[in-house]
Amino acid sequence: MSSETDPVPGISIVIASYDSAPWLPSTIGSIVTALERSTLSAEIVVVDDGSTDDTPAVLAEIAATAPVPVRVVTQENQGRFRARWEGAQAARSRRLFLFDSRLLLDADAFRHLEELDPQLPADQAWNGHVPTDPAAPLVGRFWEVPTHLFWGGYLAHPAVTEITPENFDRVPKGTGCLVIDKDLFVEACLAIWPEDNAALVSDDTKLLRYVVERRTLRLDPGFRALYRPRVTVPGFLHHAYDRGTLFVDSYAGTGAVRNIALVGLVVAPPVAVVVFVLALVFGVSWLAWLIPALVVLGLVAPAVAASFRAAPGRAVLSYLVYVAPFGFSFWSGLVRGLRVHRSAFRRR
Repeated sequence: MSSETDPVPGISIVIASYDSAPWLPSTIGSIVTALERSTLSAEIVVVDDGSTDDTPAVLAEIAATAPVPVRVVTQENQGRFRARWEGAQAARSRRLFLFDSRLLLDADAFRHLEELDPQLPADQAWNGHVPTDPAAPLVGRFWEVPTHLFWGGYLAHPAVTEITPENFDRVPKGTGCLVIDKDLFVEACLAIWPEDNAALVSDDTKLLRYVVERRTLRLDPGFRALYRPRVTVPGFLHHAYDRGTLFVDSYAGTGAVRNIALVGLVVAPPVAVVVFVLALVFGVSWLAWLIPALVVLGLVAPAVAASFRAAPGRAVLSYLVYVAPFGFSFWSGLVRGLRVHRSAFRRR
């Protein structure tokens, strides 16, 4: 535990946690190991976002035994955006390290940060390089196909990259492994503050877009962590549903083309079903064959493209096995997103 009379730490590590009891001991353990291999002074602030598992007991034990000050903030379930906001408010340092509860921090991450930070602009923001655990079950490897499809240029050959507004959509980024000045984080949160249910808003894309419009964000393979994905099919599908909704929030209102694309993604599947049924009813056999063929092509093409962009073979297999149920869950999330975030389409 820490008190207000303790020296202000060099960095405050903020972890938003919801039902993360199985992960927290190893997650925080990896942070402690990395701190011990550096000279950084730190505190850990864990925000329990209304967990229903053993998270409170696990955190109490960690706080009592950890060699680093650990404080726990508890709130009703409001989603990661509000959890990270509350963690930032509780943080004592002027510099934050936002860290996801499912990650394992590389043992040399803080040492790498210490070595290079003095050579960079003051208050440099860092985005961690976060590959997926290669030992994850098959279902856990699915997302590597979409990420290699969109960000394969970086993922095929990871290298230090300055994220700017110009390359923002071509490189991986997120708030799950992010070092940022506290004042800038608070400013960005206020700029994108959710009007409605905070649990259904993106906690990363809009925020980071705001950040890179004001300063560059360093994506550095030397500052890395390992992502441990969901390992059950129900958990994966629920996550896909949520990601569909957050996808709408991330891109709605950022341009006419994106608005049209989002609406098209929602409208196209039911239109295809209606046309297919009509083709069967009226005996238009070529159309009845064409629509399923186009659907299969549309589902398989990303796997082929991602494989050419260095997606691992096991990830491609995962995609091919789970793309159909994923597609329905993600599309359902898009439908919810279109309803929940409809006002966002009028922005800008």
